[in-house]
Amino acid sequence: MVKVRIATRGSRLALWQADWVKQKLLRQGAQVELVVVETQGDREGLPFAQMQGQGFFTKAVQEALLRGEADLAVHSYKDLPSARPEGLQIAAVPPREDPSEVLLARLHALDEQAPGLPLRAGVQVGTSAVRRQAQLKQLRPDLELKELRGNVPTRVDKLRRGDYDAILLAQAGLKRLALDLSGLYLQVLPPTLLVPAPAQGALALECRQDDHHLKALLEHLDDPQARRTVAAERGLMQKLAGGCQLALGALAQETPQGLHLLAWYGGKGYQAQAPTPEAVAQAVFQQIKADSPEVVCESP
Repeated sequence: MVKVRIATRGSRLALWQADWVKQKLLRQGAQVELVVVETQGDREGLPFAQMQGQGFFTKAVQEALLRGEADLAVHSYKDLPSARPEGLQIAAVPPREDPSEVLLARLHALDEQAPGLPLRAGVQVGTSAVRRQAQLKQLRPDLELKELRGNVPTRVDKLRRGDYDAILLAQAGLKRLALDLSGLYLQVLPPTLLVPAPAQGALALECRQDDHHLKALLEHLDDPQARRTVAAERGLMQKLAGGCQLALGALAQETPQGLHLLAWYGGKGYQAQAPTPEAVAQAVFQQIKADSPEVVCESP
């Protein structure tokens, strides 16, 4: 019997994701255990902009793989920096959950006649992502943005107790955890209004490059469409030499004409269509480069 040790963060969402993979592997006859790893993002309560390095929620998990303390890592794909560590490989990208952004608000904060978002002027909106902050400042400069840290249930609890009037979260996490959101206003935001993070809603199953047996086992969990759309979004992120705290929104979708990529960067929206992930990422990158040559840095 194959034994697979899955490295994961200890948050409720990370454990849900790791257990989802565990159940799939158990059905294939594997023996599976979870190895919980504390990451920099879990230890430090600083705003992300003040933290050093990249991969706040992924580097320690990857290091556990490289040290041989685990065989497989389950990541929220959007947390992975664009730079890939030597010796590791993304072996599978399972079917993707809804990548949309969600607005959660206390009822007193609502103004359904307000432009863009149904929030009263001046209310406090919690988010830690620089991408969300940048898009919100452009969409509603009259809102007060406030740093928000913690896992998904903690963030919802902070909203309920009045630390914030509204918060932004990924729809994928809310759906996976099936949290009780009664008494709160919920609106799923279209990507044309707020462009999600590259790879939002997707999981990355990572293992050592030379673990051919495990890679063969994981093939059954790979979804070609999820892999292609994520490759387009992260391909653009890599060309901008960015990590998970880059102020970039990107969402790719399959169409009969090929991949369509919608992006937001530097206060502007971009879109292109092409047959392959690399081609569509390059097309959007060229548009951004034409607008912002001084801030664009294509990685090798």
